[in-house]
Amino acid sequence: MATKGSPVATYTVKPDDTLYSIGRSHGVSPEQIIEWNGMYTTRIRTGQKLVLRPPVSGSADKEKQSSETSTKQTTKKQSIVATQTKSNRTKDVIPKAAEKKAGGLRWRWPVKGKMTQGFSASDPSRKGIKIKGSEGRVVRAAEGGTIVYSGDGLVGYGELIIIKHNKEYLSAYAYNRKRLVKEGDKVKRGAAVAEMGVNGGEALLHFEIRRQGKPVNPMAYLP
Repeated sequence: MATKGSPVATYTVKPDDTLYSIGRSHGVSPEQIIEWNGMYTTRIRTGQKLVLRPPVSGSADKEKQSSETSTKQTTKKQSIVATQTKSNRTKDVIPKAAEKKAGGLRWRWPVKGKMTQGFSASDPSRKGIKIKGSEGRVVRAAEGGTIVYSGDGLVGYGELIIIKHNKEYLSAYAYNRKRLVKEGDKVKRGAAVAEMGVNGGEALLHFEIRRQGKPVNPMAYLP
């Protein structure tokens, strides 16, 4: 463990490494690695050096990193606000880290973006909502639980992640380009579980919440 005044720990990416496998081996989470390295995607490359500890308190590097991160965050927020429209067919969604208590759980948005299709109980093709974003954007667990499915065997869902939260609720994350977790893994709320992929020429996340196996409207649960 790094001590005050010593350099932060680093790791050189090896072939077949993922953020999840690196984090698990070193006792940190994928989202911590993303934060400490100022990353906006989970994509890593062989030979890349990753910081695996938070910057040393009081160091000049930390001040510089903090300033750069703050500037990037401000720019992203301004960009999101600037792209809002008054469309009657779609709803702009600007998810935050806020949580909402519903069904005995605390839910958060899985990704930031514009909701381009809502839920419909009478339409089998609209069992969840579709959120438009950018390819490679990190998809996060809407609530903690156990990964009960991680694969591409369900037609129409692409690379799919399903999380079991308790005996009553599941959530599903489809159209991913890359899965970051495997079946049996336990994840916390907000943990990185996938990278957003493309469906029908657009970068989209299809997100579902199921109660006792039946699809329910995610908008009744999300903050």
